[in-house]
Amino acid sequence: MKTLRLSFASLLLLAACALPCAAQGQGFTLEQVTSSPFPSDLVAARRGSRVAWAFDAEGRRNIWVAEGPQFQARQLTRYDKDDGQELSELSFSADGNWVVFVRGGGKNRSGELPNPTSDPEGVRQQVLAANWTTGQVRVLGEGEGPRPSPTGPQVVFERDGQLWVNTLGPAAGEPRKLFQARGSNGSPQWSPDGRLVAFTSARGDHSFVGVYDTVKKSIDFVSPTVDRDSTPRWSTDGRRLAFVRRPTNINQPATFLGDEPDPWAVMVADYPEGEAREVWRSGRGANDSLPPAGEEILQWGADGRLVFVSEQDGWRHLYSVPASGGRAELLTPGACEVEDVTYTGDRRSVIFSSNCGDIDRRHLFFVSTAGGSPRAFTSGKGSEWSPVVTGDGNTLVHLGSDARKPAMPYAMPLAGGPGRMLAPGALPRDFPSSRLVEPQQAVFKAEDGLEVHGQLFLPAGAPKGEKLPAVIFMHGGPSRQMLLGWHYMYYYHNAYAFNQYLASRGYTVLSVNYRSGIGYGRAFRMAPKRGARGASEYQDVLAAARYLRNRADVDDKRIGLWGGSYGGYLTALGLARDSDVFAAGVDMHGVHDWSQRISGASWIDYSSRDAQKVALEASPVGSVQKWRSPVLLIHGDDDRNVSFAQTVDLVRRLREQHVEFEQIVFPDDVHDFLLHRHWLRAYAAATDFFERKLKGRGDERTFTR
Repeated sequence: MKTLRLSFASLLLLAACALPCAAQGQGFTLEQVTSSPFPSDLVAARRGSRVAWAFDAEGRRNIWVAEGPQFQARQLTRYDKDDGQELSELSFSADGNWVVFVRGGGKNRSGELPNPTSDPEGVRQQVLAANWTTGQVRVLGEGEGPRPSPTGPQVVFERDGQLWVNTLGPAAGEPRKLFQARGSNGSPQWSPDGRLVAFTSARGDHSFVGVYDTVKKSIDFVSPTVDRDSTPRWSTDGRRLAFVRRPTNINQPATFLGDEPDPWAVMVADYPEGEAREVWRSGRGANDSLPPAGEEILQWGADGRLVFVSEQDGWRHLYSVPASGGRAELLTPGACEVEDVTYTGDRRSVIFSSNCGDIDRRHLFFVSTAGGSPRAFTSGKGSEWSPVVTGDGNTLVHLGSDARKPAMPYAMPLAGGPGRMLAPGALPRDFPSSRLVEPQQAVFKAEDGLEVHGQLFLPAGAPKGEKLPAVIFMHGGPSRQMLLGWHYMYYYHNAYAFNQYLASRGYTVLSVNYRSGIGYGRAFRMAPKRGARGASEYQDVLAAARYLRNRADVDDKRIGLWGGSYGGYLTALGLARDSDVFAAGVDMHGVHDWSQRISGASWIDYSSRDAQKVALEASPVGSVQKWRSPVLLIHGDDDRNVSFAQTVDLVRRLREQHVEFEQIVFPDDVHDFLLHRHWLRAYAAATDFFERKLKGRGDERTFTR
């Protein structure tokens, strides 16, 4: 065994050397292409024209704000370190004078908070509020999931399965427990008058929707049964409460992304005097299962209508139904899917992002909550998402990007007209937009005939007739979709940057939207025998390799793989099964043995020996005896999504098989690396690895063998 210690600076130096495109004006550094601030958690105040969002600028996370009509953006908070403390769950106080947010991540199963800098003082997850005018930040308490009252200064939030409350402004003090109740209580929803708080009380094999009266200091459970009630939603007049009900499933093993039907119903209660009644019920087939939609699963529209998400026709669509019951109206027809959803102030129109008419991008549309034909707000070669409408109803603010311009906030008149970028000065002056390539849509078929989409990054200025090395990228999730431009999620924003960087260095890069991802319908996402059930999506990776090998500009002996999480799994699977096809791979926090528990999620029924056998055969370790190609393994040891033990076990097996591997471990970092410098180090090491293994440049060295 030999170990080589390379500093981060050395890795960056290696990654910056021998750029084949630099002489043609196409070169840029890894630091430059990953320097754009990533926006998230865009919100609008209830009144007026104020908006706020979070910016992650090379690990320095801050709240930014703007106000119409000029929407001059400014930084509100002053966090100046790459310390790994996330900012999330933004919202405005009722008067719009405070931006409430959460700083820090949640606990792992051992009760530990993310501490990627290994700070000996420890870290906290706190609910905070920043004053609009001064930027002063006040601590409301430890916890998450804050919900400001719609009428006053109170903010309710979650902490250790109970609801807590504190007050904004001069009256702020120590947080207090709102009430004490059995179960794990969360998802609070204020009534419009600010008196009542509806919540979900999860109790293991069943759950209730509860209502706490802040005046009477009492709790009422709404039509309790043995079933699973959740997602309470107050009508705009506060006289009715809608929620989701799912039948009990205590005797059925629940697996992550399982195939078992999960039917559900929309319930409405006249509160407080009436029992809940069913106003809509799904069918009992697989397509009728409760879709993964989060907060957007159920909302009130105007005129007593409810808008909900369903996949009953095989696509993720919006439907509208009267709260009195009746026929559900399809609002968003077509072979496309709805993602982010918001509403106009009068609740008469819903605005949503979708890939309708442009399957590998996102655009904004709006439609009446009563029905009718959707109308496009945006179009073209960019993508738009996270729409919000300002409280005065005049402006639509959203996030957007294209192939060369990374994600930024934009504002446009709600009545129609050109939009403009907010905070253009936040983008570094040396960000290499003009030197990025525009990925091409690639469509090819797997061996079983399934059509697969990808994005092809071709190096600019590559010499004609030269066969270049190639790299195939697989996203994680697996419920994700890579786009023809900068991505709307932080993890894949970084991945897109790295794919651009590899292309700038003379690699042909093919990003593959393999089956089990989103964007192409439920049947594609829930493909038979996927993952631990048989690895059916691996044939899509092989189809990508065939596509590249049939290109005259690709050297079929120099094709590599890289990906993270589920993409790490497919990277390892490719190297294990087909080292003759794939010359090298970079596996970031991948799954290597489905037959073992991955982490918090149960991917199979672990009590079934047959399921365990299939899972093992679908795993990289199931073919480790055939593994010959070198691999770089990268993992944080506080990973809450894929157990670090997955990499520990794989390393042992690779050593037994005398397979060449290299490794980078980030102590105390999580799955989605919280430190920007860890992303840089990982990508610099991956670049150096591919330079040596696919181009034969540099010394044949490893970090650990």
